[in-house]
Amino acid sequence: MPVSFSVVICAYTQVRWLHLLEAVASAKAQHLKPVEIIVCIDHNPELAEMCRDAWRDDTQWVRVIENHYPGRLGSARNSALEIVQGSAVAFLDDDARAPSDWLLRLAEDYESDPRVQAIGCSPLPWFERDRPPWFPYEFDWVFGCAYRGLPTERAPIGRLIGAAMSVRVTAALAVGGFHSDDHDDMDLSHRLIHHYGPQSVIYDPSIHVAHFVPAQRLTMSYFGWRCFWVNRSKVLAFHDMENAGNVNADIAFVRGTLANAVPRYLFSPGQRRPLSAVASVAGILLAGLGHLLGRIYLRHGLTEPAATTGLDVPVESSAASDAYEA
Repeated sequence: MPVSFSVVICAYTQVRWLHLLEAVASAKAQHLKPVEIIVCIDHNPELAEMCRDAWRDDTQWVRVIENHYPGRLGSARNSALEIVQGSAVAFLDDDARAPSDWLLRLAEDYESDPRVQAIGCSPLPWFERDRPPWFPYEFDWVFGCAYRGLPTERAPIGRLIGAAMSVRVTAALAVGGFHSDDHDDMDLSHRLIHHYGPQSVIYDPSIHVAHFVPAQRLTMSYFGWRCFWVNRSKVLAFHDMENAGNVNADIAFVRGTLANAVPRYLFSPGQRRPLSAVASVAGILLAGLGHLLGRIYLRHGLTEPAATTGLDVPVESSAASDAYEA
């Protein structure tokens, strides 16, 4: 059955205004036209008004809505998920731009295997300034991009990258939408795999989008803060997933970085980058420290509950199983 797409772009700040215009323009320029483009504004009435003015004459295609839940990105995505008209929703960050074959390639992947419920593509960094020579490629996840260590061919994966992920609407609703703000992509991926099986979430690195990386995200301080903070906050996300959560991907990342990346940066001819080896080890240590502190916070009740807790949307109990068995 042909797949139809609703493109959802969430935004929260005027700082990215020009990038938001580019993101919407790239969604409009798709060879496979989306059913609609939904721009969901996250608790910023002034930005919402700017968007309504920008697309006032294009309301049949571009719909501007506001996040009506107390959370942030996960809740904004839920606000859009409730009203989408396509059979699948393709999320694009407000500082990303998609090539014209983005939706067409996603549709081909979905239609080739009805077991697949979610597909992620490869967000490639679009740098504001030159990449620092010390920054290890294994840590490009720090700024929301594909990183070395991910599959190099289309394959099942444990978690998608939120900057450009897609999901069948019935599947997203079957697991209650998004239950996290800071780790909404990881949370959705884990819940889908738990519900539908490991073949249900696919990563296709041959499908690319460009994801803007501002200069301030290329500093050592930002690198260290992200490694620490992301892994501290993951603890609550895993706890809230209950049986759907696991740290397999994190363990595989640590093993791969220590066993492959660090030796390559230290010893491989033509790839020797000692500072990248040091940064890789430092990133892993900071991640471990963040995880440990997160567990301590959780154990002692010092962690605030997640503001985004999913959608209570009635879904036929047979819909999800029928889609998986098709």
